[in-house]
Order: sequence, then C-alpha cells, then structure tokens
Amino acid sequence: MTNLPPNPENSQNPPTEEITEVIRKLRQKQGTWVEWGQGCAYLQKAGYTPQDIFEETGFEPIQQNQVIVGSQVYASVEKVGVSEAARSHYSTRGSDVLYELRLLTQEERAAAAELTFQYQIDCDEAREVARAIKDFSRFRNLPEGFSQHPGDAVAYQCLKLARQNSDLQVRSRLIARGLKFVQTPTARQQIEQLLTDFTVDPKRPAPTLPFYRPDSEAEMPRIVPVVGELPLTLQDLQNVPLVEGIEPFGIVKFAGEQAWVPLPGWQVVLSAEDPMVILCNSDRFPSQTKAAPEQVMVIIDRAQREWEVGSYFVVDNGGELDFQWFENTPELNLLGRILVIMRPKKILDELLSLDSWQIDE
Repeated sequence: MTNLPPNPENSQNPPTEEITEVIRKLRQKQGTWVEWGQGCAYLQKAGYTPQDIFEETGFEPIQQNQVIVGSQVYASVEKVGVSEAARSHYSTRGSDVLYELRLLTQEERAAAAELTFQYQIDCDEAREVARAIKDFSRFRNLPEGFSQHPGDAVAYQCLKLARQNSDLQVRSRLIARGLKFVQTPTARQQIEQLLTDFTVDPKRPAPTLPFYRPDSEAEMPRIVPVVGELPLTLQDLQNVPLVEGIEPFGIVKFAGEQAWVPLPGWQVVLSAEDPMVILCNSDRFPSQTKAAPEQVMVIIDRAQREWEVGSYFVVDNGGELDFQWFENTPELNLLGRILVIMRPKKILDELLSLDSWQIDE
C-alpha cells in the first residue's frame, strides 16, 4: 500500500480502482471489522481525511479511529500469538476492547487480549486492565509474591487500591476483583489478608494536569518568515517559502522534517531550559472532565529530569514516549517534565470571526 494517489478532491488524479473498491466494501460493510480498519487506514494514507471517509462510507471519524487502532492492535496480537479461540473471537468482534490495549507493548497486548477474552471483559474494564498492566510493567523488580501474568497485574492494582480505601463496600469490591484475577498463590494470600486487616494506607492524590486553552486572538501568535535586511533582490523575495499554519495550533513546516509552532510568551515557557512540543489526543491523560477528546500540545522541558511528586513526566514505555505521574520515586529514567498542556482555542463561529465588520457591530 505505497505510492497511493491522493484524495481526488485535493488533486487532479482520479481515484484508482483499488480505492473505489475499498470505498464500496466499507459503504456496504463487507468483511470483518479488522478489514474495515485496514480499509479506513488505506484511505487515510491515500490522502482522504476522516471527514472525506465519513461522507464516502458512513463511518464516523470516531468509528474510524477505533477500528483503525483496533486493527493495528489485532495485527500485533496475531503476530505475537494468542490462543486460536481468542484470535477467532477478536477477528469478528471486540474492536472497542482491543482499542483500549493500544498503549501496551506487543507482548503485553497479546497477554491482555488473552485475559480479556478469558474473562469476557468489556471495553470499560479493559481500560482498567490495560492501565494495571502498564503500571505493573514499570516495576524494575516485581512486587513480592506476584508474577508477570497480566492477571497478577490487575490483582496488584486491586490490592493497592483496597489498602488505600476506607469505604468497606468499595474495599470489598476491590478485594473480590483481585481474587477473581489473581494467578499466584502467594499473591492471593496477600489479598485475602485484607479481609481481616482493615488498615488504610491513604492514597496521595495525583496533581491536576496543567491544561490551558487560549481565550483571545492575542494569545495566538503567528509565525512569519523573514526575507532579510535591505538591500534585497527579487530572487530573495521569491526564495521565501509559503508558510501555512496547520490547525488547530498553527504548526509550521519548512523544507525537511523540522517543524515549528508558535507559543504564547508565558513565564513557564520562557523559563524552560530545553522546551519542546509533543502532539497527542487529550484521552492519553486521566479524564478530569467529560469533554470530548481533542488534539492537544504537550509542552515539556527535556532538561527537567528530577522527580517531584507534583508533576507529570515523559518516560520510555516499551520504545514509545508516554506520560505518567509517579506517587513515589520511579525506578526508570525520566525524559522530561510536562510544563503545560495546551488545548486549541475555541472559535464559536469561524465564519463570523473572519468578518471583522460584523464583530465591530
């Protein structure tokens, strides 16, 4: 699937027969959900936007994202290997469950997929399972009495949360859940001890994530190229590339792969020693509101690598960058501290904002 033609709406090239066939199959919901995800990914690589695909096939952008990511997880699970029963199950259903395993390594995905199939876990519980496995993988040395089995990872999460909770009903549910998933006898004994030991180890609350959304145009600067200092020639003027900001943050790309983005002159940005930006969706972070996921810019300082309890940090998670808060000094290298997470500015009426005379009235 290389050298694909671009979206015909943005180019003079008509769609190929292969693209037309992919669109037809998606429109008629032919094949499995895995094939739907592969088809949507194929169209995106061919230059189609999620909105284009929605108009052509009826797959909403949020559905496209789920089946694309889910099919990628399925492919990695199939590559590592799971039982035939689990593979067969997820080949026809469960895209929402596999989507929740996206942040795990390939080996962890396979183990988690086997576990979620074995216990018939839904997508909400799969999210908790993935988080437990991810947190468990950060231990340099496994907690005493626990194994690397994903069931023990979930059980350890339940053990930890139960110890931190004084509500007997919540505590009982966590103990029951831990006993349901635990695999190792020594780990089971630790969980069973909570049935008679009611000591509470208070949980340290996670810090509030530093989200920020600009409110005014003055906070959204624009990058403008510099021609040079006079005297200049016509050639100097023609050599300046056309600069088009990529929404929603106005990111600018020049020749090559390097890109820049304008940032407001906030003190936290100005005082950073080695600042840089990482783009991601807001659902990578613990949800603090019911707002829909959106693209955000995570501004980090690569020079700040010393742990402190009130900050989130960038870490290496199985070869991929990830963001994490640590209640205690972590057993892995920190790659930088999150300074602020910037949401795109909300524009209530984009067409109205282009007509300054309407705003003035």
